Amino acid sequence: MRLNGWDWMVLGLYGLVCVAVGLAVTRRASSGRAEFFLSGRRLSWWLLGVSLVATTFSTDTPNLVTDLVRTGGVAQNWLWWAFAVTGICTVFFYAKLWRRSAALTDIAFYELRYSGKPAAFLRGFRAIYLGVFFNVMIMASVNLSATKIAGVMLGWDRQTAVLVGGAVTVIYAASSGLSGVVLTDMVQFVIAMIGAVLAAVVALRLPQVGGLSGLFHHPAVAGRLSLLPDFSDWRTAAAVFIVPLTVQWWSTWYPGAEPGGGGYVAQRMLAARNERDAMRTTLLFNVLHYAMRPWPWIIVALASLIIYPDLASIGAAFPHIDKAIVRHDLAYSAMLIYLPHGLLGLMVASLAAAYMSTISATAASSRPTRTNGTTSRLAGSSRCFSSRSHAPCRSGSSTPHRHSRSCSRSAPGLDSSSCCAGSGGGSTRGASWPAWSSRSWSPCTSRSSIARSGSRRSIRPPSSSSASRSPPSDGCS
Repeated sequence: MRLNGWDWMVLGLYGLVCVAVGLAVTRRASSGRAEFFLSGRRLSWWLLGVSLVATTFSTDTPNLVTDLVRTGGVAQNWLWWAFAVTGICTVFFYAKLWRRSAALTDIAFYELRYSGKPAAFLRGFRAIYLGVFFNVMIMASVNLSATKIAGVMLGWDRQTAVLVGGAVTVIYAASSGLSGVVLTDMVQFVIAMIGAVLAAVVALRLPQVGGLSGLFHHPAVAGRLSLLPDFSDWRTAAAVFIVPLTVQWWSTWYPGAEPGGGGYVAQRMLAARNERDAMRTTLLFNVLHYAMRPWPWIIVALASLIIYPDLASIGAAFPHIDKAIVRHDLAYSAMLIYLPHGLLGLMVASLAAAYMSTISATAASSRPTRTNGTTSRLAGSSRCFSSRSHAPCRSGSSTPHRHSRSCSRSAPGLDSSSCCAGSGGGSTRGASWPAWSSRSWSPCTSRSSIARSGSRRSIRPPSSSSASRSPPSDGCS
């Protein structure tokens, strides 16, 4: 199925709205570092929470869920549902501490927690590893899924899909700062969820599926509905359920599920008005992320088992798709061809929204990580920030995206690789907080005290009310 005039009209209108919202806040974002990176720490908690949900809703997310359901049933989702334990720990143990630190980035926390040259080295190393290497892998995974969807629904090749999607995203993400990212995330989340729910409704109404009762009683689906794995098969149960719940949730560093918080989750907590709002932000995110959002995708994935029972049927339906990328995750895109025109355009817009929200948020979180973690230390702040407005230079803002385009053309299956790349990093992040939590440091004062005495000095934490009224300056972070 190809898009008609109505579909392209819906898609074009969506693109214009996103770019307009992003560009509308460009002037405000250019007023300073704290404004650009953290929106002046004045964003509402519900807006930050929805932004996190939109960020973790990417083009590869429904594809991943579809692949898990088709290969191992609904219970296979415990591979990522287990990270809900991490999320709850972040809500009740770490969110307040993040906001209390008043750091500009999550990387800056390392020199609040530790001291001396080792702390500076750790900060620089993680800035490069997470801000460049890891984010390139994430963007490559997102771009790979986007090329699959564009190939099925638009007939585009990989290069065209990445270039068009990346260009529109960079226009507003590189100039509007966190304010533009969060505001467009709100629009993108609403569109993406409407599209996901409507796709599930259309899938259930297909004659081959026959509604929910027909879906649940179909022989291809009936054995894949259990929420828990079959514990008679201990090898599968251990891999899918036991290991994720006992080891993986605390040992693995993965965007959106970092033990103790980090990346764009930390950025949203740091941008909250106060400590209570930081808790509300992460609580809303975890409820929507784990309890509400995946079920429309799961319904479409189960229905796809009836329409496309195996990989051969998917390949036969789309002979123009490169055989190297025909996997079970492609079934989600294949199910979308049954949408009527108009709704098809809305669905493409929702998937574009999912793509743009993740790319823009990853770029927004990597810019301060790279700038404050490495460039500002090596080149001096005068070279990294505009002398007139003190806003970050735009020249390096899309570096991870440029590298990810080459990776996305040759690196299928990057979701598991990204998870492996973060293995072992989660426990170190979570363990960094307990000793620090007994002290609340002012970024500037703690650094000066270290320079004078070479040792840490406990500093009395400011009250939550005073912190919310006048956030500390981030010039020293």
